[in-house]
Amino acid sequence: MLELIVGTLVTLVVGRAIFKGYSATGVLLSGGLLLLVITAMMGKPVLPSKVVSTGYIATDIFEYVRFLLNDRGGGLGMLIMVLCGFAGYMSHIGANTILVKLASKPLGIIKSPYILLVAAYLVACAMSLAVSSATGLGVLLMATLFPLMVNMGISRGAAAAVCASPAAIILAPTSGDVVMAAQAANMPLLDFAFKLTLPISLVAIACMAVTHFFWQRYLDQKSGEHNEPVAPGDLVTTAPAFYAILPFTPIIGVLVFDGKWGPQLDIVTIIVMCMVLASLLELVRIRNGKELLDGLQVCWRNMADAFAGVVMLLVGAGVFAQGLMTIGFIDTLLTHAQDLGSGGMIMMLSLVVITTLAAFTTGSGNAPFYAFVELIPNLASSLGINPAYLVIPMLQASNLGRTISPVSGVVVACAGMGKLSPFEVVKRTSLPVGVGLLVVIIATQIMVPA
Repeated sequence: MLELIVGTLVTLVVGRAIFKGYSATGVLLSGGLLLLVITAMMGKPVLPSKVVSTGYIATDIFEYVRFLLNDRGGGLGMLIMVLCGFAGYMSHIGANTILVKLASKPLGIIKSPYILLVAAYLVACAMSLAVSSATGLGVLLMATLFPLMVNMGISRGAAAAVCASPAAIILAPTSGDVVMAAQAANMPLLDFAFKLTLPISLVAIACMAVTHFFWQRYLDQKSGEHNEPVAPGDLVTTAPAFYAILPFTPIIGVLVFDGKWGPQLDIVTIIVMCMVLASLLELVRIRNGKELLDGLQVCWRNMADAFAGVVMLLVGAGVFAQGLMTIGFIDTLLTHAQDLGSGGMIMMLSLVVITTLAAFTTGSGNAPFYAFVELIPNLASSLGINPAYLVIPMLQASNLGRTISPVSGVVVACAGMGKLSPFEVVKRTSLPVGVGLLVVIIATQIMVPA
């Protein structure tokens, strides 16, 4: 119980400080270090199993920060930096401008920007089939779809929410989470994914899309935020019309180089290829090598800004999440889950609430799901109910809870790239996520026999 109290208190202090306008990076890093210090004082290890201890628990705290700097800076952080650099270069060469100029005419027929927002959300959800990482998908959408949405009259907050929320509901039938859930449900993967999970996911996505329409419009009206679409006549660029496809080449590359049509390539590799393609086209157009290389400085500067504004925020959020996990916050929640109620529906709801809370506080969808999914076979057997009835809502709750966490990678990345507060993005995703969770619970009651 002490672990739960300490974790909750530190979380509340961190949240209040960020809400008051303190640097989110500094606050999260400080809160995480405090939790790790308390963990060390309690005699518990502060490092995950994949990180080698220094031999002293005090220095292990700083060793974890070093590990995260390497891990986030070289993996996810590199993806974010390269995407931000790519987006900056697309603006520099006029590709984003010509895209908006060409798209504004046909899309101008649709008078409501919120209908465009719903269409963008559905496209983003479809993209989750190709990009399994929620954060990877979020930053990819922020680099490609976000500028178009903003220029078409969608507010920055609403556009960032669309980019942050498509992975809230699982669509990919072969994702690691679905495979584990199918095993826990003791069902063949194809039956579990296509007969149970996918129909529930599609219903939830449809309801979340409608909720996005009304919720984003309400928040824009309440805040007075109004983003006028850019008129085609106001856009001036010398870029040729075919440059409009360049901002979407990373998405095309992800779909092509998925291992089916060609070699399976990492997103960073694909974006480097897209940058080279854009640079070669620009060299042919301007025929000036010095000007081309000077223009590429825009890409490098955007990468540096992304490290300072987004990657370090991810490091701070990672330290905070590790502090919550090592102090025993998740384990305590797990223990309480086993102590709650004995009825099938009561247990299902208890697991949903606790999984959502764990995902919200740690910013991870995988951690609480992997921790709780081990309970399912024994719980289902002892209660005499269908294990799929317990595991499907919990599977979706872990992803939905991550989407409303101000310390999750996808929310932090989208907020940083959109120059917004993580709390603004969370506010924007909160009601759609709540509706999605409610729909998942109701659909499970109807479609999955207990």
